[in-house]
Amino acid sequence: MGSGGVQADALARAMKEVGLAERLALASRAINGRLVFTTSFGLEDQAITHAIFRAGLDIHIELVTLDTGRLFPETYDLWAQTEERYGRRINAVSPDCSDLEALVARQGVNGFRHSVEARKACCDIRKVEPLGRALAGAAGWVTGLRAEQSAFRAAVPLALQDEGYRLIKLNPLADWSRQDLVRYVTDNAVPYNPLHDQGYPSIGCAPCTRAVRLGEPERAGRWWWEQEAKKECGLHLVPTQRIQEHSHDRRA
Repeated sequence: MGSGGVQADALARAMKEVGLAERLALASRAINGRLVFTTSFGLEDQAITHAIFRAGLDIHIELVTLDTGRLFPETYDLWAQTEERYGRRINAVSPDCSDLEALVARQGVNGFRHSVEARKACCDIRKVEPLGRALAGAAGWVTGLRAEQSAFRAAVPLALQDEGYRLIKLNPLADWSRQDLVRYVTDNAVPYNPLHDQGYPSIGCAPCTRAVRLGEPERAGRWWWEQEAKKECGLHLVPTQRIQEHSHDRRA
């Protein structure tokens, strides 16, 4: 199986019939080339990490995290705990130093709160550009996206052809509910971020994440000062979508 759109659809259909570890194994067998799993150490990513390591799939799937420099202390602690639990290293990709210095000089240390455009510029430097380097030359990209996480992600499939990065994007938890996820993590004693127990279902950079209130959707605590419709960092948008959004923000 190659990396074209039809093949991605066929892979998605095959993945639907099996469990998490076998979904990942199917992808590693089907896709010729390097596979990269980008983890942010959220509950979804910890479940995938467990499945990869327990099934010995790390010989096919490289684990990478985007170290933005502004993660919660609890996230860094979990990173270390995860490496100790599974006896493996998780590679870090960091922002370009000169770009980051220029951003802070231009915006100020917390300038991302001044506008949506400023926040996306911060996300671009701390997340999107490092992601591009992490995925360079990859044939497949594994993510922890779930359809239930937000309206923006409601139609996310198990596998699709990502035209922006020219690879197959794999979302092996796309059809899992929050309850499915919690059950898997609990049953397998997977280490997880203690912030999840303090009202943080979705955890990103510390200055940009708060606990959610009763009845709010999972990602309501991310960039909470912005309109709900605009709350994506850009990692899961193709490059043309990011350009269009930035152009719209300048006109607004």
